[in-house]
Amino acid sequence: MNRLKEVLKPEMAKQLTVAGGVLAIIAALLPWATFVLNDGPYPDKATLQFFDSPWAVSGFRLHTLVLGIAVLVVAFAPIPVRNRVQRALGWGMVAVAAINTLFILFDGGGIGAITAIDGSYAFGGIVGIVAGVLVIVSAIAGTIEPILHWKTKVPTLVAYTVLLVSFVVLLLLVAMLLNAGGQGGVGNPYAGAIFLSLLGFLAGALGALQGIGLTGWISALSDQHKLFSVGVLLLCALALPFTEAGTDYWMTTAANIGIYAATAIGLNIVVGLAGLLDLGYVAFLGIGAFVAANFSGAAAAAFDIDLPFVLVAIIAAIVAGIFGAVVGSPTLRVRGDYLAIVTLAFGEIFKKSAQNDIGGLTGGANAIPGVPPINWFGASFDKPLTIGAVELPSGVLYYVLIIVLVALVMVVFANLKNSRIGRAWIAIREDEDAARAMGIKTGQAKILAFLIGATLAGLAGAVFAHKTSTVAYDSFQFIESVTLLAAVILGGMGSIPGAVLGAALLLVLPEKLRDFADYRLMLFGLALVLIMRFRPQGLVPDRHRRAELADEGAEGVPIEELNVHDDTTGGDAKAGAAR
Repeated sequence: MNRLKEVLKPEMAKQLTVAGGVLAIIAALLPWATFVLNDGPYPDKATLQFFDSPWAVSGFRLHTLVLGIAVLVVAFAPIPVRNRVQRALGWGMVAVAAINTLFILFDGGGIGAITAIDGSYAFGGIVGIVAGVLVIVSAIAGTIEPILHWKTKVPTLVAYTVLLVSFVVLLLLVAMLLNAGGQGGVGNPYAGAIFLSLLGFLAGALGALQGIGLTGWISALSDQHKLFSVGVLLLCALALPFTEAGTDYWMTTAANIGIYAATAIGLNIVVGLAGLLDLGYVAFLGIGAFVAANFSGAAAAAFDIDLPFVLVAIIAAIVAGIFGAVVGSPTLRVRGDYLAIVTLAFGEIFKKSAQNDIGGLTGGANAIPGVPPINWFGASFDKPLTIGAVELPSGVLYYVLIIVLVALVMVVFANLKNSRIGRAWIAIREDEDAARAMGIKTGQAKILAFLIGATLAGLAGAVFAHKTSTVAYDSFQFIESVTLLAAVILGGMGSIPGAVLGAALLLVLPEKLRDFADYRLMLFGLALVLIMRFRPQGLVPDRHRRAELADEGAEGVPIEELNVHDDTTGGDAKAGAAR
């Protein structure tokens, strides 16, 4: 790296940046495939045979064009964080170009498809990759500047306007990502490449916005105006059915995400706050689901009882909470790996009991089918909803109910985290012996963590039973517990929005990567490994995990930028600093 900095002078680095930006624009105007692939012509008229309008760029070609223009603007604009922004834009270029080039290469095209064959030429992908590499090299040849930090003391009206626009843009981006390439790849053999390409473009753009401090500024404004931010986010979530993502497919997927998010937030209490590793947590979701199925009038239920959903949900939450307290009782004697084994055993006991229909409460291999949908005020939740001239897809009422459920669970979690018991959980997570020495009743606190976490999972299980209409033991396998745990760690342990984001990624990514067939799970696992490598604190960490794992202060500012002198060489230096 130092050798590169010595060779590349500032003038030469700027020339490389300009060359990279120009090459990116050229790449957007070139064909990317020399011939039609086995699955049909590549999207966005990138195949030479259909390249009749070079200036009519769209899709990934438009993304490449935008990144190239942005690089040229940054190269000549007086931006104090030029190298940091250019590096992010360069990686965005490489991601877009490499994803599409590799897909053409391995999807039956070969080297000839991305270069030249039989007198046909298509170098768009190669030129795009070279452009991105030039921009990255020119950026890292200089000094990567610290992220800008904007003043957050702005008029309330300005803050509200910025937050409103930001959250609306976020809503539109979510809808765009969900529909990139179609619904789960159905009818589009290139859906996976389109989705990953868009993801690479957005990652580069967001990296550039983070470099200039915009995303951090919006986050700080959101923290200052939490009530307004939560209200706008809730409205944006409720507005998703009115966007292009408002289809039966995505409403079903979004409802599943909500159920897992609510369950993950409950697990976050046990793992994220109290630091208790639970490998059988999905059993509490299953307990809530089976209780709801038995008290909702299902034909195969053990009891001939049909109770209102609200009452059923309360019963399911209470029963799951009781089992949570029972499972939590061994925490008085065991911790660490031994506790993980105890919870794993509980999860397996639940699965085997449900599979063998012990007590006649689970239906065994036949499950409990025919759980009726929720019906409030004459509206069945599994039917489409018409509002004026707008007809919303089926399942939209379940989506709304789950949004409300997630909001309720988030409120419970936030209040617990900032309460006395929440601080006790965090103390136990950091050092249980020290917490006990300070007077914290660690046994009661740990049992309470299991009880509350299981209660929230049981509540989510009640919604799950009515939404799926069939409750079977194989819906609550060990892998589901691992998925929930991964959602908590991926999003950020102890973080409320982190658990929601983690659950969303773990459910959406496999759906969007179906186009890669046999490689889907490998790519999914690789993505998780990369995220954990570069974001060990999670995607949306709380301030404790950020300071612990990312060397950042409470506000997300890197420690080296705080200008705090750390001198532990002697008392004289400390005394001088104190004076």
